[in-house]
Amino acid sequence: MDIILIVIAIAVVAVLAAGGLVVGSRRRKQPPAPPPSPGPRPPAEPQVGDEAGEPSDEQRRTIEEVGLPGEGTAAAGTAVAEPPEAPPEPEVPAPAAGRLVRLRARLARSQNSLGKGLLGLLSREHLDEDTWEEIEDTLLTADVGVQPTQELVERLRERVKVLGTRTPEELRALLREELLTLVGTEADRTVHTDESVGPEGAEVPGIVLVVGVNGTGKTTTTGKLARVLVADGKSVVLGAADTFRAAAADQLQTWGERVGARTVRGPEGGDPASVAYDAVKEAIDEGADAALIDTAGRLHTKTGLMDELGKVKRVVEKHGPVGEVLLVLDATTGQNGLVQARVFAEVVDITGLVLTKLDGTAKGGIVIAVQRELGVPVKLVGLGEGADDLAPFEPEAFVDALVGD
Repeated sequence: MDIILIVIAIAVVAVLAAGGLVVGSRRRKQPPAPPPSPGPRPPAEPQVGDEAGEPSDEQRRTIEEVGLPGEGTAAAGTAVAEPPEAPPEPEVPAPAAGRLVRLRARLARSQNSLGKGLLGLLSREHLDEDTWEEIEDTLLTADVGVQPTQELVERLRERVKVLGTRTPEELRALLREELLTLVGTEADRTVHTDESVGPEGAEVPGIVLVVGVNGTGKTTTTGKLARVLVADGKSVVLGAADTFRAAAADQLQTWGERVGARTVRGPEGGDPASVAYDAVKEAIDEGADAALIDTAGRLHTKTGLMDELGKVKRVVEKHGPVGEVLLVLDATTGQNGLVQARVFAEVVDITGLVLTKLDGTAKGGIVIAVQRELGVPVKLVGLGEGADDLAPFEPEAFVDALVGD
């Protein structure tokens, strides 16, 4: 009996020992829990009798540092909306009046070879036939044109013969006077953007069509002309009717945004006449002073383009009369520019000429030749790549740049 009790006691002890080992192994398999982070200690609850107003160790922050709700602060995980960018302030273009006088030095640097060459020849002691032929060649090389050259040489011969003695001052005054006669001082060189009356009796803004082949600076000239008008205190709407040239509308819109002029545009390859019509309508609705239409300018040898220009003019005239049709010519192309001028003049009634790149390799005589060819005046000249380098043409300033002081 004692033996049985001893066996039972040993079995109980063995079971209890086995259970302790299992519990211990389970506890050893579990990873130890991380120690709690210290964190800020919460302030103790104030007790009755404690002193109030004890200073805190934490540095105080102002309201501006913390931020108020709705002032750039947001709850965690909430994106803060960026404020919309303000549109850029429109530029203030340089005054249009007297621009050519201010740019005269630049013009003189590239153009006074004509004046210097003529003065040098006229200052010779003996003006024989060979000298007069040199004078004639100098004028022809400067793109003055055959007929104007013959007229100028004839008048110079007569006046030099009467003059007798020829001091440099007398020759310069003589040459200046004769060149002014050829350039012309009586022509109306104003770019007409005055309001007119439409078919229904309502006031219509001044409408200007800008025509010319691609590469002459037509779109740039339209943008620069907007600056000239804004400088004169006029409000302008631009029409991007050159829908066949990639990025032409973007280029014109950039020019307009710089001076606060709105640009009306259509889909690429769309109907140019439709864009021109919408631009004038927008100008009427906004009460703008002028609408400038940049037309398509593919090669002038394509009959389709010429028909297109005629259509643009007819469609626009449903709103009101077109005040100006400006033909843009690259002054460096010389006689080739005259061929372009003839073709455009057959399609639309050209009222004025714009000569671009006159400060480059252009010959100053092209001003005389193209006016004589078309019977219309040069109204604007481009003298550089700057935004305000388009200047109203002033005959006196131009001739003074040719002959020098």
